[in-house]
Amino acid sequence: MSLADAAAAVNDGHAVVYPTETVYGLGADATDPDAVEYVFDLKGRSRAEPLSLAVPGVDAALDYTRPTAREERFMRRFLPGPVTVVVERRPSIPDALTAGRDRVGVRVPDHETALDLLDHTPPLTATSANRSGAPSVTRVADLDDRIREGVAVVVDGGETPGTESTVVDPGRGTIHRRGAMADEIEAWLEAEE
Repeated sequence: MSLADAAAAVNDGHAVVYPTETVYGLGADATDPDAVEYVFDLKGRSRAEPLSLAVPGVDAALDYTRPTAREERFMRRFLPGPVTVVVERRPSIPDALTAGRDRVGVRVPDHETALDLLDHTPPLTATSANRSGAPSVTRVADLDDRIREGVAVVVDGGETPGTESTVVDPGRGTIHRRGAMADEIEAWLEAEE
């Protein structure tokens, strides 16, 4: 299936699988509470664990978030890239995505296919395309049958590197999950204190 098919599916309220520079992602309209709930169901993920938001660039992220000046500097330094940046969300982001929290993780994938898709859709859920608790998916052949059958389109971008994104709250100086570029991020946080 093509990127156009994937974009059309997302715009019709369906979920898709798409490649990123880390692992395969499971994407649906992150601004649609029903689509977000479907992603939770498909993954078998606890509603207490928030999902992140994927957008095509930092400027697009600003339409859905309210970062401080420091947080925006961090975003412009590390995005696009294998980093999830936690910042304050705007009201247009549903509670379902953030587990009711006032902050949301933002991803701008450094991957041409993912960015092309995001240019033609609303913000997508940014979560790995695996069942909760199972290993992340780096090849389409490794998709769980429930995920494969539950999405409208699978975009095959070949094998992905497999390193998870680093999840960081630059406003609070906290790294929630170490992944790609963690040392560089840590150095930035210490230098910018």
